[in-house]
Parts: sequence; C-alpha cells; structure tokens
Amino acid sequence: MHITMIGSGYVGLVSGACFADFGHNVTCVDKDASKIEALLNGKIPIYEPGLDQLVATNVEAGRLEFTTDLAPAVARADAVFIAVGTPSRRGDGHADLSFVYAAAEDIARALDGFTVIVDKSTVPVGTGDEVERIIRETNPGADFTVMSNPEFLREGAAIDDFKRPDRIVIGGDDERGRQVMRQIYRPLHLNKSPIVEMSRRSAELTKYAGNAFLATKITFINEIADLCEKVEADVQDVARGIGLDNRIGSKFLHAGPGYGGSCFPKDTLALLKTSKDYEAPQRIVEAVVAVNEDRKRAMGRKIINALGGDVRGKTIALLGLTFKPNTDDMRDAPSISIIQTLQDAGATIRAYDPEGLEQARQVLQNVEYCASPYEAVEGANCVALITEWDELRGLDLKRVREALKDLVLVDLRNVYDKKEVADLGIKYVGVGR
Repeated sequence: MHITMIGSGYVGLVSGACFADFGHNVTCVDKDASKIEALLNGKIPIYEPGLDQLVATNVEAGRLEFTTDLAPAVARADAVFIAVGTPSRRGDGHADLSFVYAAAEDIARALDGFTVIVDKSTVPVGTGDEVERIIRETNPGADFTVMSNPEFLREGAAIDDFKRPDRIVIGGDDERGRQVMRQIYRPLHLNKSPIVEMSRRSAELTKYAGNAFLATKITFINEIADLCEKVEADVQDVARGIGLDNRIGSKFLHAGPGYGGSCFPKDTLALLKTSKDYEAPQRIVEAVVAVNEDRKRAMGRKIINALGGDVRGKTIALLGLTFKPNTDDMRDAPSISIIQTLQDAGATIRAYDPEGLEQARQVLQNVEYCASPYEAVEGANCVALITEWDELRGLDLKRVREALKDLVLVDLRNVYDKKEVADLGIKYVGVGR
C-alpha cells in the first residue's frame, strides 16, 4: 500500500519507518526543509534506539522516502496519516490543534480518488469530526473517510512497541476505511496483536484515558512512597506486594521523582480541559496533575535535606537529565524543576546525561555539563541519580566515594542497594525506603 505520513517528528518518523519495514511504500512529508534535508542525508533528528538503522534499511530498499512536497505524496496515497505535533496551547492548556487543521486543509486540496485520512496525532475528542468538516468544506467532491488510530509508543522502546503492540485501536464506522486499516496492519497478524475497532470518538478518548491512568499509577506509588518514609516501610516491597495482584499489575509502580516527557503532562492537561468543556469533571486526574507538579520540586528539597538543609555554596552532581532513559527528550523532565529548586537554594550544579546534554542546554541555565558521570562527581558535595540510564545503574561506587567531597548519594530511582552503599561509608537516601 502507499502510505503518506504528514509530519516527520517522533511519531511520524517511527511509524513511517515501521510501516515501510512491513513492506508498504511510505512517504514522510514535513514542512521543515532542514529536517527533510537531514533525513535525506541519513541524519535522524531524534534519539531512538535502532531508528537510524531502520530508516537506512528501508530508504535503501526504496520503500521509504522524505519530501517537503505534500501534494503528489497525498495524491498517490491509499492512506494519509496526520502525525503532527499537538502541544499544550499557551494560556489555557488545551491541545493546540492548529497543525492538525492546517494539515487537513493541505490534504484536502491534494486528494485524488478514495483515501483514508488517519489521525495518528494525539487529539481531543471530536477532532476527527472537525478534520472531516475541514476537508469537505475545502474539497466538496473528495472521496475520503477519516479514521482515528492513536499511537501507544514509549520513547526508548518505540520500534518494539510498534511492531509488537499490546493492541491496535482503530476508530471509525466507515467499512471501506476499516478494510484499508486492516490491510495496513495485516503484517502484525502473525504476532496476534489484537485490533480493537470502535467509534472515532471512542478511539480519541482511549489514548487520553490510557495515559491518564498510567500517570495515576505513577503518582499513586509516589504518594505511597512518601508514607513509607514516615512509617519506616519500603515502597519497593509494597509495590511488589500489590503488583503481583493481576488486577493491579507491576508496571508503572516504581517510585521516583514524578512523570514527565512529551505525553503524560500535556495529555492529562488536555483531558482536564476537555472534561471541563463537557462538564464532566475528572477529579482524580486533577489531583494527579497537581501532585506530580509538586513532587518535582519536592525531590529538589529531598536533596537539600540530605545535605543538612543548606546547600548554599555547595556543588551537587546530577546524573541523568532526560525524563526517562533511552531518549534525549527533556520535555517536562523532573530534572528541570529539581535543578531550579537547587539553584534557588544557592547550589552549583554539575550534570551528566548520555544523550540529553544538547537538549538540556536549551532549557537549563548555569549548569556545568560533564563528559562522564565521574567527572560530574569529582569534588561534589553530593551525587543524585535522577534518570536510571543503564550506564548509571552500575557505577563504581568506590570510585564515586573517592571523588565525592561529602559522602552523600541521593538515589531518586532506587537503583542501588542501601546496605552496599552504606558499607562504603556513603550516606544513602532513596525514595520511600
């Protein structure tokens, strides 16, 4: 099948490369000429493990191409996926759908024959209705249908998530559209990945509801961690004890500094705005958003307290800056609020991250960036683990001890064994332990 992907960002590029790997002919379109030029030269604009090789393989095979010219790519397509950004709108927190609607107008003018238009971007309920209206108004004679096919990709594991999904959600009542979508995902039949068909509006809400629920699990265990510290319990034991219940499950029950990234913060906020528009308040999600924001600065205060409550003039080494491992994404990363809290208290920050330093420089000021974790730790009064990259899970603790000025380790991901650290004479502070 011929597939055109409008938008060559994270979702569009990963989805396009994976569809091409399924054997489809894929054209990725983007208005950013510099991005397309980079892709044509084999340069991937984001860090995602395995994506560079996947793109290169399918470009070489002739199944994947990149262009800024939308019209011919849409005209020859069986399906056109809209995979543009939907960031939080400044001022009110609603999802900014201007890129989606602009894409709909451009697509409408280029349609030729029956085409399935697919909302791949994360969009509020009713967006598909508006996309359909825009296309019909722009090109009354067009033969098309609009479907919803939300993405469920985890940064750092996106390719595996796409090729071995828990489920594929297809929203839309048009049988011709459903048939095209089934054909597109037919290569996943052998994996027995379930295709869940529903109305377009139900599919749109499924994405937001799923992310809000996962954000709730994270926030729940973080609050339980706070209680564990007060009553001298261990949150890791508690999480295992409840996670073995099949009704609950063990995923997203790891206490830490709060959630961040490109999805959970903006999607929970957008869900709240939608709920207010429809007068159906989401009180639990409201609490989740508020608690998570407070927690990030609270983790900064935890580091301050580990050093006796005063960090003015002291140097703190932070290891890991991105919101999670295996990505360079700094959007709403807990490290941002943590660093601001520490700097407000007078601390000097030295930091290391395997992939996120370039992105970090764009959002953080007055931070000394280091080439290795040991360089960051050298002469610091405290070392704090913020993001659990693999290379930060197995640090040489003896070398860390020799490099630290004050022997304090704050482990915000509970990676290290408390006794092992303490036996080296290092003060250990974890989360909920």
